Amino acid sequence: MSSFLYFILPALGGYTLTSLYLLKNPLILHKRKRTAFYSTHISHRGGCGERIESTMEAFTHAVEQGTQMIELDCHLTQDGHVVVSHDENLLRQTGHDVSISSLKLQVGGQRSQGRAETDLPLYKERLEVTFYAGRYSSGADRKFALLEDLFRKFPEMPVSIEIKENNKQLIEKVSDLVRRYDREGITVWATVNSSIMKECHTTNGSMPFSFTVNRGVLLLLLFYSGLLPFVPLGESLLQFYLPRIINRTFIPEKRILRNKMVISLLEKVTMRKSLFKHLAARGIQVHLFVCNEDEDIKAAIEVGATGVMTDYPTLLSNYLRSHD
Repeated sequence: MSSFLYFILPALGGYTLTSLYLLKNPLILHKRKRTAFYSTHISHRGGCGERIESTMEAFTHAVEQGTQMIELDCHLTQDGHVVVSHDENLLRQTGHDVSISSLKLQVGGQRSQGRAETDLPLYKERLEVTFYAGRYSSGADRKFALLEDLFRKFPEMPVSIEIKENNKQLIEKVSDLVRRYDREGITVWATVNSSIMKECHTTNGSMPFSFTVNRGVLLLLLFYSGLLPFVPLGESLLQFYLPRIINRTFIPEKRILRNKMVISLLEKVTMRKSLFKHLAARGIQVHLFVCNEDEDIKAAIEVGATGVMTDYPTLLSNYLRSHD
């Protein structure tokens, strides 16, 4: 036993020292990723605290306030159009219990003044901000936007697209639009589901992509085991909750997330500055969301986020200007 320890302890010590050194100096083993964008200011659902979420008015306002990336979700209509919407079922957003996949964008193929007659209902006049409980947004524009309209109006704006369903046709349509508007380098695949991400990456491997939940868990396991500095990573972005917002500005539906001890543990395990610094050094951007108060923006930056995602693009712009 003593002879075993004689060999194993120095080996473990050497492994630990090597791992810590490479954690701080990752470019010894890995080439730094070079993405076509670097975003410190990200507008969640187009900045849904200041305008109705995911509308062209919201996107335009966010760009005017200086956002460097728009985050959104997409779904497919019955007649094959890619609509920007967080939910597939429109009850929360419109008051109508219908799904986007059951509706047609163009009814009878008729267009008036450049817009189609459509089955899609309008957004509610006032819509609660999901990540700021008790706050509502409103705006003049209550129409659902098409992904193509966004690409056409803001051809150089980086966009993170979350795909929520394993719908091959949707993924192919998104990929086709990205290629058509020549924006593969500035459009990000995002999803929590690894099987969906596999389909996205298979469909268009030229687009950067973010960590899924399973890959995020693996990232933490690699970090805590000391293996992370030795392992190549394909992802270009890590997008994750800032845990301190949970049960404050964001009230989760899952009961387990309403437990203070669970959130405290989640924060201690995930908010590791040395991890985020390592990823940033490898060229992997770290975006923490959804920060809707100055103190949350400050906390995200202090823990090592390279970018902050918010529902309030004006708030974030003012904060970044005052702390430049």
